[in-house]
Amino acid sequence: MSPAPLHRPAPADHAGSGPPAYDAEPVALPAADPDALDDLVPDTVLDGARYGSCTLRALSARGDSARFRGEPRRDALLTARFGTGDDALVLVAMATGARAAAGAHRAAAEVCRWIGRAVGRDHLRLVEDLRAARRGDLKSGLHRLTDRSLGRLRASAAEQGLAPEEYTAGLRCLLLPADPRCRTRVFFGVGAGGLFRLRDGAWQDLEPRPAGVTGAPVAGFGPPPAGTPDGDRLTLDLGVTAPANPHPHPHPGPDPRPSAGPPREPFRFRASLARPGDVLLLCTAGLADPLRDEPGLRGLLAGRWAGRTPPGLTAFLGDTRTRAEGHADDRTAAAVWEA
Repeated sequence: MSPAPLHRPAPADHAGSGPPAYDAEPVALPAADPDALDDLVPDTVLDGARYGSCTLRALSARGDSARFRGEPRRDALLTARFGTGDDALVLVAMATGARAAAGAHRAAAEVCRWIGRAVGRDHLRLVEDLRAARRGDLKSGLHRLTDRSLGRLRASAAEQGLAPEEYTAGLRCLLLPADPRCRTRVFFGVGAGGLFRLRDGAWQDLEPRPAGVTGAPVAGFGPPPAGTPDGDRLTLDLGVTAPANPHPHPHPGPDPRPSAGPPREPFRFRASLARPGDVLLLCTAGLADPLRDEPGLRGLLAGRWAGRTPPGLTAFLGDTRTRAEGHADDRTAAAVWEA
């Protein structure tokens, strides 16, 4: 990888043919209840870390529309390290609450906490599976943890007297082992969003597709290298499983998952081996959609991130907040730079 230049490109306010209609900065604060101040959600959160061979930057920011209307951020972000030394495991979890639902931000935060607890309690086994490349065990185990966490969310909806669709969230997660000898990166979750990789200056869309969906690579993204039916010998798309959970509940006692509710979204899983110089980007739909729709945004981020040292937190904030006309939802993203 070539040395980083002395200067980063100057930040831009927007990408595309014209500026978005909304103001670039927050306008209205969400309404506050004096007896429920713990329910307030900050406009923006930033986090970062460096473990093993990777550097992490993470952000969750209120979208332009919510900033203008004084609505809370529906996206939630959790970054957590479980364990110490080479046995540590870093989890990045992000969730998006249902649109137009009053408790969307609470549902998103709750499901992040549930998956965090589940992964944290099983982190030693997960680290062993990552080191040994036990892809089948990882897929089935993470499916079980995800289904259990979403089941807790459905149980919480029932306790509040809400329909499941009124208190739900999409969930997307990334597992990063701290061991520098292990370059396996694992994505899992349910719901809309994106998983992208910047390699050799070109973006690749790695989002696992639902069963039965085929087609050419997304326009504007570099073609995946040859080597496997999926096109990438270093990326193992272990597919999308059926939404029903075939695994028994691992602990005694009643299963918290109500049988009623809307159809469940499919579980998505992908494991990839990182190369030096790669940038892996996991994000909610608020950033994934403009990345897929707007070539100018892809080019701008590729120019700032490819072959460069990882940005600091404030630079990462500026990069990921670059706006695109017609895209005003919350943005949550985690990017991993590989040394």
